[in-house]
Amino acid sequence: MRTELFVDGAFRPAASGTRLLVLDPASEEPLAEVDAAGPADVHEAVEAAARALRGPWARLAPAERGARLFALAAAIERVAEDLARLEARNTGKPLAEARDDLAGVIKTFRYDAGAADKLEGATIPLGPEVLDLTLLEPLGVTAHILPWNFPLGMLARSLAPALAAGCTAVVKPAEETPLTALAFAELLAEAGIPPGVVNIVPGTGEVAGEALCRHPLVAGITFTGSVATGRRVMALAAERAVPVVLELGGKNPLLVFADADLDRLLAEIVPAAFENAGQVCSAASRLLIQAPLFEELATRLVERVGGLELGPLISAAQRARVLDMVAEARAGGARILCGGGPPAGRAHGFFLAPTLVRDVPSGCRLAREEVFAPVLLLEPFTDEADALARANASGFGLVAGVFTRDLSRALRLARALEAGSVWINGWYLGGQQAPTGGVKDSGFGRERGLPGLLNYVRIKNLAIRL
Repeated sequence: MRTELFVDGAFRPAASGTRLLVLDPASEEPLAEVDAAGPADVHEAVEAAARALRGPWARLAPAERGARLFALAAAIERVAEDLARLEARNTGKPLAEARDDLAGVIKTFRYDAGAADKLEGATIPLGPEVLDLTLLEPLGVTAHILPWNFPLGMLARSLAPALAAGCTAVVKPAEETPLTALAFAELLAEAGIPPGVVNIVPGTGEVAGEALCRHPLVAGITFTGSVATGRRVMALAAERAVPVVLELGGKNPLLVFADADLDRLLAEIVPAAFENAGQVCSAASRLLIQAPLFEELATRLVERVGGLELGPLISAAQRARVLDMVAEARAGGARILCGGGPPAGRAHGFFLAPTLVRDVPSGCRLAREEVFAPVLLLEPFTDEADALARANASGFGLVAGVFTRDLSRALRLARALEAGSVWINGWYLGGQQAPTGGVKDSGFGRERGLPGLLNYVRIKNLAIRL
């Protein structure tokens, strides 16, 4: 198990000797100690990426860059089971979920590999005396600051398009989940990725993350995480006028109308709200139910989710935060329909039973903040206008969903809902090809698909007088 920093194609210890303790969330036992990058280490990693940007990587034809990313996808696939098992231990998620995550990682690298030679400029019709055209150039050295819920999945989501566009990168994994990023680094040389093109520097946000955002050679930053940290990243980037892509979470509403297909809804609700123990930015966290259906659906949901066995939350601090939010809501009059605490029989691990809550006071944190846990709020509404007002009342705007057989209603709501993605009669309907991102406090910029590649290029205009 690799525990050192990966800089300029080689593993090496952190200059300060500082190390991070990594726990197994399912047992609370130590899993590893990993070197923690300091400012000097981050500087060396960025310098290595800057050298690589001018080296052999820059001289590769786009199709050849794509070929090496295809080779990297094949290398990941070869050891996918080992990576899935390591990811499951580091995050606590069930192995089946980790295997699904690895399948997505491989698809992402293959998708962006295929797009590497399809980033094209345009000609601008200025008239017969001038030839005007645009060139798409690599943005430069890019910084990738990752969350802990999908360590390799989130690495792939931003790193694959950056490499496809010809950039080089410094990746800072979350301090809780650095292990698969370091294991991934071992595959780079096998795929023909030159030294320095990808550097992995685990560390804390306050030290390594700040140093990365401040570095004068970093040309672009991609961050996924909390609103507070995202604002800090944006402030640091603003000091140097560096572009950022931010995904900052969600409080995602799912609107269920009385004409909805309830069997389809009940089949979708478990992954929608409880996949990865609810630790998903785009999870359904607010279920808005039309009043005539509310009591029946609430009862059926308790039957469906009450006995689910989920993986743990990432840390003791995260579980304590969620339990405080639930307790505050309960004290304010909320009713816990199931869950609300650790599941019976779990003496160790940061587990939380799947939780359904109704009658949540609008002013409490559970109603306003992203919970990032297996907690689903149930709320009745009267009609379409009421549902829309409740859905848009949140400060977040990442994802929204609508379950109805009325297509006209679904499309009206899709236009009016304040969200970066709207899913109709299903959840998690996107894929590697579909752009994702938020509005309002959920951030800005789009990742995945062809729009995600454009985060890592800059447009140069070239005009020639004939």
